[in-house]
Amino acid sequence: MSESNTKMSSRFRGYLPVIVDLETAGFNAETDALLEMAVVIPAFNKNGNIGIESSHREHIVPFEGANLDPAALEFNGIDPYHPFRLALDEKTAITQLFKPVRQAIKDQGCTRAILVGHNPAFDIGFMNAAVNRAQVKRNPFHPFSTFDTATLGGLAYGQTVLARVAQAAGIEWDNEQAHSALYDAEQTAFLFCKIVNHWDELSR
Repeated sequence: MSESNTKMSSRFRGYLPVIVDLETAGFNAETDALLEMAVVIPAFNKNGNIGIESSHREHIVPFEGANLDPAALEFNGIDPYHPFRLALDEKTAITQLFKPVRQAIKDQGCTRAILVGHNPAFDIGFMNAAVNRAQVKRNPFHPFSTFDTATLGGLAYGQTVLARVAQAAGIEWDNEQAHSALYDAEQTAFLFCKIVNHWDELSR
């Protein structure tokens, strides 16, 4: 195992932080549709800095009987049944997204993944509800522990709204791309990595 991978397995108590962002058709994880899910997997480089290793996203077909809140769809701009979305059912989409996470856990010598998100109670609630609904086996994520970039952003930059934290951290922000699961996940990942790297530099 390389030194960079050894650092990941020891840096976060054996957990692999995986940045997750979802787009949904409402706020109720039990009744409202999950429409997009993105995961961003980080790794340490040979210089000891953490950065993005890979990004993955799936568009998801609303589960049978799912509620679609018009206000939520207007906010995120998603047409759940647009043919060009190339959306997958929940079980297939989540299974596809979990594959690279499991591989990264193995490659980086970690025990399991821990969800990193901006106000992650929302994301982990929807993800766990979809996992249970679709009966997806071997969820690689810790069932309730998370890392919150809203809290970290408040500590490091005095801001808690993702766009404002990113801008305070010197990370570019495009409002036109925001509210896409992949874009928000990658911007959150940039933020998380910047805070971790800065803290590690201060601790050396």
